[in-house]
Amino acid sequence: MKISLPKAVLRIDMHLHSSFSDGTCDVAEIAAMASRSGIAVLALTDHDNLDGSELFKRECGKRSIRAISGVELSSKCSFTAHILGYRFKRPEVMEDALKWVMERRNDRNRQICRRLCEQGINISMEELAKEAAGRVIARPHFASFLVKNGHVPDTQRAFSKYLAKGALAYVPREAYVPRDCVKLIREAGGLPVLAHPSLTGLDEKDLGGFLEELRSAGLWGLECVSSHCSSEDAFKYLGIAERYSLFPTAGSDFHGRNRPGVTLGVSVSETFLPWARLGIVL
Repeated sequence: MKISLPKAVLRIDMHLHSSFSDGTCDVAEIAAMASRSGIAVLALTDHDNLDGSELFKRECGKRSIRAISGVELSSKCSFTAHILGYRFKRPEVMEDALKWVMERRNDRNRQICRRLCEQGINISMEELAKEAAGRVIARPHFASFLVKNGHVPDTQRAFSKYLAKGALAYVPREAYVPRDCVKLIREAGGLPVLAHPSLTGLDEKDLGGFLEELRSAGLWGLECVSSHCSSEDAFKYLGIAERYSLFPTAGSDFHGRNRPGVTLGVSVSETFLPWARLGIVL
């Protein structure tokens, strides 16, 4: 499988988040932005849920954007390892798996609430639900609440003081291990991809060993081009993808205002991916 980064002729984005998880834009806003930016292929990969998938596909369809349903699973691991899943032929299988994840997420949110209350901050799950406007409650909603109620000056301080790993109200997540994330996506008829490999913090040798382990479980691709890495890193990951017979993907990891400076869209060639495998006809 020959992989390279040829002349860019196609705008895509296979990694983005909406207000159905920890993004600030709704799916209609995202589709409109993508249309204005000339993006041809778009994948919604909200954290641990498929709630926005159908609406997202309808909004993209209105604008002749080819849409892919997706998800991003955070895994239980000694380092950061997120697994993207695309094009579920049996979405009900993934929905069942995500119910367990959502139960664990809700347990974690209640624990964070308790820890914040212990710090003298009057906060409740009901108030957080209002902050999340009916969407999945995540740490950015805690941060927004803390800023709005004058407990911290900005989101960065909310995380560094209360919500980041090691902070006063931090609670680790319960989640599937990386190998099980890959298997679950495969069981749902989807295609699993390791997201933003630079965030694993692994050197090339250890990353290779990790990819071998995941590939034996059914890993399909590696996110090679993203806002998390430089052009030099992208070429390195393209080479790693080729070495381990993985397909490269590209995505911005757009979160709206929750990731300032990150815009929708990555430029690739039309032959960058086997689009038919993803249910896309260019």
